[in-house]
This record gives sequence, structure tokens and C-alpha cells, in this order.
Amino acid sequence: MKKKILIILLVILAFGAFKFFGLNQYFTLEYIKENQNVFAKFYAENTVLTSLVYFVIYIISTALSIPGATVLTLLGGAIFGLGYGLLLISFASSIGATLAFLLSRTLLRETVEKKFASKIKKLNQGVEKEGAFYLFTLRLVPIFPFFLINLGMGLTRLKTVTFYAVSQLGMLPGTAVYVNAGVQLSQIDSLKGIISFDVLGSFVLLGLFPIIGKKFVEFLNARKVYKDYKKPKHFDYNMVVIGAGSAGLVTAYISAAIKSKVALIEKNKMGGDCLNTGCVPSKALIKSAKVKHQIEQAQKYGVNVEGKVSVDFAKAMERVQNVISKIEPHDSVERYTDLGVECISGSAKIISPWEVEVNGKVLTTKNITIATGASPFVPSIKGIENIDILVSENLWNIRELPNDLIVLGAGPIGLEMAQSFNRFGSNVTVIEMGERILSKEDTDVASLATDFLRAEGVNIYTQHKAVEFIKRDDKDILVCDFNGERKEFSFDKVLVAVGRKANIKGFGAEELGIRIRNNGTIEANEYLQTNFPNIYVCGDVTGPFQLTHTASHQAWYCAVNAHFSPLKKFKVDYSVIPWVTYLDPEVATVGKNELQLQTEDVPYDITKYGIDDLDRAIADGSDHGFVKVLTKKGSDKILGATIIGVGAGELITEFVTNMKHEKGLNAILGTIHSYPTMSEANKFAAGNWKRANAPEKALQYLMKFHKWRRS
Repeated sequence: MKKKILIILLVILAFGAFKFFGLNQYFTLEYIKENQNVFAKFYAENTVLTSLVYFVIYIISTALSIPGATVLTLLGGAIFGLGYGLLLISFASSIGATLAFLLSRTLLRETVEKKFASKIKKLNQGVEKEGAFYLFTLRLVPIFPFFLINLGMGLTRLKTVTFYAVSQLGMLPGTAVYVNAGVQLSQIDSLKGIISFDVLGSFVLLGLFPIIGKKFVEFLNARKVYKDYKKPKHFDYNMVVIGAGSAGLVTAYISAAIKSKVALIEKNKMGGDCLNTGCVPSKALIKSAKVKHQIEQAQKYGVNVEGKVSVDFAKAMERVQNVISKIEPHDSVERYTDLGVECISGSAKIISPWEVEVNGKVLTTKNITIATGASPFVPSIKGIENIDILVSENLWNIRELPNDLIVLGAGPIGLEMAQSFNRFGSNVTVIEMGERILSKEDTDVASLATDFLRAEGVNIYTQHKAVEFIKRDDKDILVCDFNGERKEFSFDKVLVAVGRKANIKGFGAEELGIRIRNNGTIEANEYLQTNFPNIYVCGDVTGPFQLTHTASHQAWYCAVNAHFSPLKKFKVDYSVIPWVTYLDPEVATVGKNELQLQTEDVPYDITKYGIDDLDRAIADGSDHGFVKVLTKKGSDKILGATIIGVGAGELITEFVTNMKHEKGLNAILGTIHSYPTMSEANKFAAGNWKRANAPEKALQYLMKFHKWRRS
């Protein structure tokens, strides 16, 4: 403890002296240039002393993370020249960085490890595996200032000798570039000298170095991951896509559109989950339930319907299949074959970074895209193996409406089905382990959605943890824990809708060594590359959003980056992603919500408009819900928007468009909206923001001005 206090006092003393004596004035280009001749003369007369003093100053400034390392490096080039300057600075910078590393380790590591134990443990596990290469990457490609790297690495378990050796090697190319720039700057004695080839070349090299460094790191990484594999001399395909869901179909479509030779492999049905077990069948069923509900509400509109409205559930489910059949040609083998895609039915297995085996045949390919999607997650609940559970994959096979349906999970899928089956006539009970439904939405949105569902008769139990399935008197029962209290719910059918897990097994990803995240999805960089640069991934299998339109969005990046890299690559953009929960009324969101902004500590303003005030909504009997917009504090810039109301999924598009094109609420306010339409809700929300942000002083002056004009 005494040693720590002494070190802290010495550091504080050093910084105090630096500030008190105004030493920062000597760490500027202007000072160096003004005193260049003095330095050169002193060095000529005192070579060893100058070298020693400079060496010590560089070490101390680096060790204490004092700003000015760049200026010191340029000075070293100006005084000592390229060769000798590089030698001095290379060792001084590495020794100073190591001292900073040790200071951080001595003073901070113990405290940080106690406070952030789990995070530091994971970081150390990564450092243990690839710490040296990671540090080398940071040294070669200066994404962060070097002093932050020194301090950050000191918090890890990286060996000191490894830190020094990697720093010595990794900083050498960058140091050489800056020392050379100092040499060139020292030779400028007039404005004419600025446009000399050597000086301009030096500055160009300064700008290009991070790019060159990044490319070199990519080259080293590729060498590392490909070292055990032999690359074919020729390829059968430019792209092989595994999985024909939304992500795979779009990847194949774009690849074929740019005249690439592409193979699309699917072991089940073309169209994937969205067409066969997800978006399409669920929306078809929701429509049938909505029609029944609207007929039951007909009397509110002055329309009499004789007798009780009944449902032929089997016919409703057959309609679902008919809808799938009608859309199926859009995703069919025939259509994609006509587009130029070679469609192959079978189970794919990646056997090398450039080889995919299917039906006993090995396909060689320049690039691979993994688009294997996700499957329903079934939790490990005691006795669940004895229950004939429903999930999104087999729900569409039933033809008899259950009397008592339990829905496990209060996310979008679970709630959409809960409302629909309730409207058909089932007694529906939703069991949710969390504090509320729709956990990704803001609390006011979830609260209103809860009210709507309960008003229709859906039973919702939050903070109930499912612990066991039992049978009693030939009746299936779910046992839940509610704050230590045992509660039982009987049922005919149970729909498990607690989430989805990425499909990462069965096609060679694990055997090849493709990295998997802690959440079970395939790891990808900003270009959607896996740790094998020619193997890309998109859709639910990688996330972060398990949405059909996001999968299609990612697919564009996979196709374009794969075919045009390294000439051109695009970073995937998730800044404006909308999503809709198809309840009635719908819940639609784009961008950030309050939960996210609060977590990120971003200041924001809230603007709300109640749809109960909207003329068209009142006329339609849809006057419920609200438009909620989050804007940057003191600005009309839209950070996010949520709409809960009839047609919210369509209405949100105006916010999506304006956010994408970086337009704010003033743009929406200045746009003409047809009257009377639901879309006016967006304009009125913008109007509410405008009134809340009106310039009060300016308005007071205007009032005085108009009063003067009346006199």
C-alpha cells in the first residue's frame, strides 16, 4: 500500500511540475521549428549528452502519458536523422510504454478486477489466447491512442515481457513514418520547400500508414486462419450460399444479378422460416382472427350481425397454407433458377474455407455465405419432454382449436398468437418470467399493450417462472413460481415462444473453427465476415436483430463485400432498423427507445401525440394509442420513434425514411399530409415538438411588434 501511495505521489508531482513550469510549451511544432538550429548546434557539440537527455525525456513522457509524443518523435527525426532517430525513439517509446503498462497494473488492476470481475475475466481469457496478436494489431493500426493501449493492457494478465516485445515490433513501422516526417520537416526553410516531393511524400505516408497497417494485419490474420488449408487453383463458383431463407435468397439473388456464378443450398423448404413457419403464416392467421373480431364489433358502427360469429378453425388454418402456397413461387427453385442461381437440395457441409460438400459432391468456391437462420428455443423445464408442445414450426399443423392454451413467453410471437387464439375462442394464458411483456419496448408502450390484451380477455401473468409440467387426473398442468408461491395452470396445449437459437450445428462451422459468440450466434465483423475473411454470415444465425428485413439488409452487404473485396467493402449499417409487433393495435419502433438511450447515457427529449385526438382515428373507431418521438436534446434530430395504434407498421415508415436521410421533425412538419388520414398523427407529433421548443423570447418580441402595428 505504501508503495502505491509513493508512486501516486511521484506521478502527481511529475504532472504538477509539468503544468507549473509550463513545460507543455516545449511540446509544440512551433517551438521546435523556432529552435531547430539551436538543437542542431547543441547536438553537434554534445552528441552523447543530447541523445541521453532526449532518450530519458521520451521515456518519462511516455511512461506518464504526457501529451506530446508525436511532437517528440518529429523532433527526434529533425535532430538525429532517420536511422539514429529511429533507433533511439523505438527503444525509448517501448520502454516508456512498458513503464506506463506497469504503472497501470500496479495502481489500477486490483481495483478494476474487483469492480468488474466478470468482464475482466473474459478479457483475460481472450488475452491469454490471442493477447500478443491483438496488441500487435493495435500497435500497427492506431485505432486508439497509444497511451490508452498502454494503460488498458496493464489491467490484463498479459506478461510484461510479451507486452514489451510486441510493442517494440508493432510500433516500429509507425515510428519510422513519423521520424521520417520529422526529417523532412527539418529541411523546410521556405514555403517552396513544402511542395517538395520528399515532404509531400512524407505526409502522404502519414495518411496512408493506418490503411497500410490495417491491410497488413488483415493479411497476417488471413495467413493465420488459412495456414492449415490448401487453396484451390480454380473455383467452381464465386459464391456458395447455405440456407434459402430471406438472407440466403437475397444473397443469391444479388450475386446472380451481378453475373456471379452462385449455388444456393437448402436442405428443407425454399423460403425458410419466414415463408413456411414464421412471418407469412402468422400474418395470415392474425388476419382471420382480426376479421372475426371486427365482425363482433360491427354493432358499434351501426351494422347488425345476426347470431353469434363462429369460426371454422380448420378452414382458417387451411387458408394459412393457401397463403403460403400463393407466395411460394416468389421463393421457388424455378424462379431462382431463371434468375441464374443454381439451386441444390441437400445438406451442406463446409469442409474447408473454399469447399462445400453436398450430396456427396465437393463444390469449390471463392466465397461462402452462411444463412442457416434460427430455430425455436425450448427451455429445460422439468417434465417438458412428456408434453406435446407447440412451437412456431409445428403450430400450423393443428386443425382443432384448443380450449385452454398457455403461451410461454410474452415477446412479439407469443403475444401475436395469444391475441389471435383468444379471438378465435381459446382461453389464453400468457406466462412471462420477466416483469412485463414486450421487454424490448419502453414501459409505457408495454403497459398500454397489456391493457389492450387484457381488455379482450387474454390472461397475462408476469414474474411467473415455469418450473415443472405435471399430469393430474388426465389433465396437463404447468407449475409456476411466483415470488416463492406455487401456482398451477391447466391447459390443453402449450405454445413455447421464449425466443430463438441460431442454427450453428450440422454444416461444418464448428469443425472448421468459425467463431461463435457467447450468445450462440456466429461472430461477424462490420463487413459480415467471420474469422475466415472469405466466409460471410447474415440473418438470424448472426443477429443482432432476428428480423426478416434485417436479414435481407445484411444479405446485400454479404454479396457486395464478397464479390468486390478487397477493392471495395461496405460496413453494415444498423442505425435505422424498424420492427413491428403485429398485435391489434400494432406496435412499431425504429431507432433507439428510452431504455437504450438511458443505458447509453444519451440526453434526449420526449414528444408524444395521443391518437385519440386524431380525426380519422375517431371516425374509424380506432382512436387509441400514441406516437412517441425521441429527439436529440434541444434539436429536431430523431433518435427513435414508437407508434402504438392501428396501422402503426405502415405509419412508422415516415420516421424510418426521415431518419435514413437525416431529416428531423421539422421536415415532417413541413410535409403535406392528406386529410383525414392516420398519417397525420406523425405531423401532429412533430407539431407538438415544435410548440414545446418554440422560441419564447422571439415570440414575445413578435407580440410587441404586432401590437405596435395595430396602434
